[in-house]
Amino acid sequence: MNATYAFIIGILLRVGIPVALTIVAFYLLRRLDERWQKEAGTLPPIPRGKPCWEIKGCSPQAKKNCPAAAQPKVPCWQVFRSKDGVLKEACLGCDVFRQARVPVKA
Repeated sequence: MNATYAFIIGILLRVGIPVALTIVAFYLLRRLDERWQKEAGTLPPIPRGKPCWEIKGCSPQAKKNCPAAAQPKVPCWQVFRSKDGVLKEACLGCDVFRQARVPVKA
């Protein structure tokens, strides 16, 4: 009889503890994801269809010299990428780039 109880307790410990830890981890990760989803919704939206020089308020002279102004339908940071695909440091810190929506493939 004691061997049966020991066997059942052993199985419960062997299976129960990992299942309980998995449930707790799932719960905590779900709460973290909900928090991140709420935070993601609080970012100020970038006006759609407005080019970066309008958002940043660039002067007409700056717009004239800007290579991104020649391609208004392309995001400005795409114009400034190097040939190997690396973004400029200025683009990485720019609010227009940092607040842009990430494109989603359908």
